[in-house]
Amino acid sequence: MDNNEQEKARLAQQYDKLAARFNELYLAGKERSRESMNVALEKAREQMTAVGEFSAERGEELKQYMARDLDQTIADAQKLGEEARERLHPSRLGAGAMASLAAMLDMTSSAIQSLKEMTQNAITYKTGEMTSAGTLTCHGCGQKVHLKETGHVPPCPKCSGTVFTKSY
Repeated sequence: MDNNEQEKARLAQQYDKLAARFNELYLAGKERSRESMNVALEKAREQMTAVGEFSAERGEELKQYMARDLDQTIADAQKLGEEARERLHPSRLGAGAMASLAAMLDMTSSAIQSLKEMTQNAITYKTGEMTSAGTLTCHGCGQKVHLKETGHVPPCPKCSGTVFTKSY
């Protein structure tokens, strides 16, 4: 393994450690808002930088990658919310309980849509950036690139494109 590959593997390990620490901090809190996610992510970065897991600059870079991945997860949840709202729509199912559930999903979908609009630009993935496992879709040609683990975004194997969106 050459030095570049070793550095990429080390960065992926650091990303995964930051993700694990973020998860611990976020789940330990009582709130489940976007702001509480940001606070937990910053605390995780600060703690891991303080113990020498990575430099301040590397920590900020990893934090930005993770924030982008979290934004993508929110966008995916919004999409699922829209699908669930459609499937559980009262006119389709005709049950009172389902009508209440559909109304609740509609309110949730609106809140998530608002988050999606605020983060739309933050969820583009570019060649060379770090990301967690998932499927990247090339903006240029639509080719799907499947990442099985945390790693760097490669160029598109079909058109050499460098900008992607992500799904899980």
